[in-house]
Amino acid sequence: MALQALQSSGVAFRKILCHFPEELSLAFAYGSGVYRQAGPSSDQKNAMLDFVFTVDDPVAWHSKNLKKNWNHYSFLKVLGPRFITTVQNNYGAGVYYNPLIMCDGRLIKYGIISTSVLIEDLLNWNNLYIAGRLQKPVKIVAMNENVALRSALDKNLKSAVTAAFLMLPESFSEEDLFIEIARLSYSGDFRMVVGEDKAKVLNIVKPNIAHFRELYGSILQENPQVVYKIQQGSLEIDKSPEGQFTQLMTLPKTLQQQINHIVDPPGKNRDVEETLLQVAHDPDCGDVVRLGLSAIVRPSSMRQSTKGIFTAALTRKS
Repeated sequence: MALQALQSSGVAFRKILCHFPEELSLAFAYGSGVYRQAGPSSDQKNAMLDFVFTVDDPVAWHSKNLKKNWNHYSFLKVLGPRFITTVQNNYGAGVYYNPLIMCDGRLIKYGIISTSVLIEDLLNWNNLYIAGRLQKPVKIVAMNENVALRSALDKNLKSAVTAAFLMLPESFSEEDLFIEIARLSYSGDFRMVVGEDKAKVLNIVKPNIAHFRELYGSILQENPQVVYKIQQGSLEIDKSPEGQFTQLMTLPKTLQQQINHIVDPPGKNRDVEETLLQVAHDPDCGDVVRLGLSAIVRPSSMRQSTKGIFTAALTRKS
């Protein structure tokens, strides 16, 4: 599996995990504290470390973590682990973050997501929030033998390639592809307009081409719709209506539904396959896909940011 190529043996990451309950189906670190970025986020040594912990039973996990790390949580902790899990699962993008935590001498932020919620996002792109994080290079710190999760992680990477293909011309470079993939989960994200550096995607990709290649190389070599010239770092894809229809039909379900909603006129109520066939013949096919992505990411990012106001522990007390 492509994702396994980026597993980390970093002792520093594993030491941080020792401060948390052990029952993790997946733990990964990401962001500028893990992989060097260009621009204002280039100070890797002092950058905050970002983690995501995937847990099978979030109520049990939060219960144990509240006992170990009571001061990590905002005022919501007084309402108990079941309430925290309800906030985690039912609001925003299905992830609960505890930010600005000092751990082993490093400032960290960690998010908790249910394994079942993550698998759904990886397969269907319900929110494209944590699934989007996992389309970029990450450091896998811990991972169990959950076959469904491993399969979903791989499917997410393949879906990212397919969506990017639909928004690219017939021939392009590796860097063009990786920029398009990195941009997927920022499509429509309001933070890219207010707050985030607009060059963020370029800053992520340019210093990490080798890591992206490690993540996607085998998927590209095995894809029957692309000619991947590894030595030249160039690719060619099938942009015929038939080729695009094949790609559209393998997109995650939520993206297909959003495309159908955008293209299908009111009252027509055509099935998704009929709509995708129309889009495959449309010269602006890539623009339609991008609109579909925005329709997923924009509300998801806004809800998650709003949730952060309540979970960011502004009133955190020990």
